Amino acid sequence: MKNIDLSLYLVTDKSDDVEKFLKTIEEAIKGGVSIVQIREKTSETLDFYNLSLKVKEITSKYNVPLIINDRVDIALAIDADGVHVGQSDMPCDITRKLIGNDKILGVSAATIPEAKKAEEDGADYIGTGAVFPTSTKDDAPKITKKDLKEIVDSINIPVVAIGGINHNNAHELVDTGIKGLSVVSAIMSSDNPKESSEKLLNIFNS
Repeated sequence: MKNIDLSLYLVTDKSDDVEKFLKTIEEAIKGGVSIVQIREKTSETLDFYNLSLKVKEITSKYNVPLIINDRVDIALAIDADGVHVGQSDMPCDITRKLIGNDKILGVSAATIPEAKKAEEDGADYIGTGAVFPTSTKDDAPKITKKDLKEIVDSINIPVVAIGGINHNNAHELVDTGIKGLSVVSAIMSSDNPKESSEKLLNIFNS
C-alpha cells in the first residue's frame, strides 16, 4: 500500500480566472492541503493540459501529489502523480494498466461492492460521498455516516469522504475511520483559502 497523506484533499472546481485559481491552490497548500485533484469536466483537452502543467508547477514546488480527474491521457501527458476515476469513467483495472503501478489511483465508490471491486482492481484509495448535500456535483449519490463507516470497515485501503464538507460539519466525520476530508467549495470559494485549509485540517486532526 502506498503511503499517501490524504488528510486534506483538495478537488478543484471550474477555473474561469486562472491566476486566482492558481493562487487559491497555492494558498490552500500553504494551509495544509496534502493532495490536489484537478477536476475540469468541461474544458477542452488543450486547456486542461495547459492548466494542469501550471498546477503541477505549484504542487511540485511544495512536494504535494497532483491527481487528474478522469483523464488518463492528461495525467500521462504531464506526468501527474495519479488519476481519479468515477464509476462511469475508464474502469479501474484498465486505468491501472495504463498508468502503471507507481502512480496513485483513486476511485469514487458509494457502496461496499463498488469499494471492494475498486480495491481488487488496483485502487490506492476510495473517495466516498456525497456525505452532505453538495452543489458541485448534482448527481452524486447521498450516503449516511453509517454507510461511510461500513465502507471504511469493508476494505483495507484508505477512504476519503467528499460532498458538502465544510467547517461546520467536518467534525461529524472524524470518528468514521476515514483517512481524509475531500473538499471543493469550502476552500476554492473561500476568501482566505490558507486559513480555511488550516481550520479544516485542525478539525480533522482533533
